[in-house]
Order: sequence, then C-alpha cells, then structure tokens
Amino acid sequence: MTLEITPLLLQNLYWITLLAVIVSSASGVLKAGFKQFDLFGVIMIAVTTGLGGGSLRDMLLDRDVFWIADQVFFIASIGSAIAIFIAARFIIISPKYFLIADAAGLATFAIAGTLVSLMLGTSPLVASFMGVITGAMGGVFRDVLCNETPVVFSSSLYATVSWLGSLLFIGLLAFGIETTYAATIAGVSIFIARLLAIYYKLKLPRFRFKA
Repeated sequence: MTLEITPLLLQNLYWITLLAVIVSSASGVLKAGFKQFDLFGVIMIAVTTGLGGGSLRDMLLDRDVFWIADQVFFIASIGSAIAIFIAARFIIISPKYFLIADAAGLATFAIAGTLVSLMLGTSPLVASFMGVITGAMGGVFRDVLCNETPVVFSSSLYATVSWLGSLLFIGLLAFGIETTYAATIAGVSIFIARLLAIYYKLKLPRFRFKA
C-alpha cells in the first residue's frame, strides 16, 4: 500500500508526531520523577522516551531522523519535561497519570510510525510493525535507563494493542476512509484498549516450562 503524499497528509503527520512527542516525553518525566532524578536526568529520560522510538524507526527505514531534520520536536520534548518538572512542585501527581500519558504516547506514536512507513512505500505488515517500534521502543529505552523491566515485556497488552491498532489503521485506509478519520479512530482505539487492559489486568500468556 502506497499513500499519495499530499500537503494535508504531511500536515496531519506533523501534528500527530508533535502530540506524540509531548505526551511520551511527559510519561518519561513522570517515571523519572518517581525515581527522584534531578532536572538533567528528567530531561534525558523525557527526550529518550519522546524521541527514541521514532529515531529507531527512521534509522531502520533509512530516513532522516525526524527530530534532527526539524528541531521543533526536540524543543517540544525538552519543554514538556521542564513544564512537568515545575508543575510537580505545585500539584500532586498521581502514578495513574503516568499510565494515561504512556497510553496516549503509545497510541499517537503507533499511528505516526505506521503512517510514515506507508508513505515510504513499505508493505502493510512492515508498516504496522514500524508503528509498534515507534510506539513502544521509547518506553523500552526509558525503562532500561530507569533500571526497570520494560513495560512492554510484562504489562497489560502493551505492544499488542499497538500492533492491532496499527493494523486497524491500515485496514481503514484500505477501505477508503480519509487519513485523518482513520488515524483518529485507530489512535483512540489503541488508547482505550490499553487503559481497559490495565484496568482489567488483561495479559498475554507468559512463557513457562513444564513442571
């Protein structure tokens, strides 16, 4: 599947990616905050979370890394980090906000990653997995730097809902749904599915040896 690259499509991709960077960076700040990192540590975790998945995607696709090509994304990530860092000193931030920000980042980055891949002419299956990489790898880098087991390997349907949502996005495009509507439907579906999985503690079967 190859999408026709139009100014509207590029504009949609830009704003989806910018939103993804902001909310993902915020989730990184909250994780770093619970670890009591200093300001520099918070910024590093935020930038890694907000830009890491998209950077890996772009390198795999042999594409200019998005935040190097346009530093607005880098500035947005740092700005998000500093804003949350300051706000946390004046308001009580519950750990549940981390899960909400993380789910929002997962959803928006999954759609952005899938869309970028489709625009470059990759196959639908590869494009959907690039959505997973874009949505999940920033969180993996974040958790490794925070010395924790990555959420994607143990939490409730993390990468799974990202992949299903990316496939849903591709399916909607294949049926002729306009890109903005398809992205909104698929992105909201990922976000809601992730929160429901957390609430109901839905998980994939774990590997285990026969006793």
